[in-house]
Amino acid sequence: MGCVHEIRRVIGLCVVAPCSLWLMFDDGLERTIDFARVLRGELYGPLQDTKLFAAATIDPDAGTVTWPNGADFDPETLQNWPRYEDALRKRAQEWTAARS
Repeated sequence: MGCVHEIRRVIGLCVVAPCSLWLMFDDGLERTIDFARVLRGELYGPLQDTKLFAAATIDPDAGTVTWPNGADFDPETLQNWPRYEDALRKRAQEWTAARS
């Protein structure tokens, strides 16, 4: 018996703070996420630059948030952010430690 991975799509996006996005999902859920504590490492670290972070868009094929540097987050992760946030913060700390 495996885990169920919900297929979700982001359909609305607005930058509401330097590291925060308001998102709307295809099922009507709205969520504001502060990414500041997970923006570490080679892929996500550059998103600390407010101009790059503000360049977030919705990929029309995958329905997820993407940035020009190739960073993205799975829509199911974004929709269920409270479930994943602690693990992502721990990973971000590991990415920072690995670069030291």
